[in-house]
Amino acid sequence: MSDKKEVVKKEQQLQTRSKIMQLQDALMEFVDGENIVKGDTRVFPLKHTFTDGIYIRQMSMKKDSAVIGKIHKNPHVWFLLSGCLSVASETSSEDYNAPCYVEAPAGSKRVIYAHEDSIWVNVYPNPTNTRDLKELEEMIIVKNYKEFEEYINNKKNKI
Repeated sequence: MSDKKEVVKKEQQLQTRSKIMQLQDALMEFVDGENIVKGDTRVFPLKHTFTDGIYIRQMSMKKDSAVIGKIHKNPHVWFLLSGCLSVASETSSEDYNAPCYVEAPAGSKRVIYAHEDSIWVNVYPNPTNTRDLKELEEMIIVKNYKEFEEYINNKKNKI
């Protein structure tokens, strides 16, 4: 019986994943640099901080704004320093009030909505101590779920 529950749960997760991707694809058609943006902009400014072996990415979000994040290769921790957010992923939808921190699993891709001005911080390992953002993104994220599955399979094969 639990096998059937697991199959249903996995199917629901995949349906939610598909909806998140469909939302992202639809929004990308309307990027205007003001209301719908892509990447580091004045609308969602990023602050990058580096320390030995660690990369910290801080994002400021205005009230009533939303972000669709990227797919993360590995588990990591994020902090909500100020504000109130709703965060939806393929596995859950939760409301968070600052201050708090959350462990995000590998493969996580989130839709984030700010109920009030908020400051959100992701913390990642940076084993090479690079300050090159493109290089960091290659270490931290993948472009799609197919690439994520390949990454996970390659990682398992090395163990």
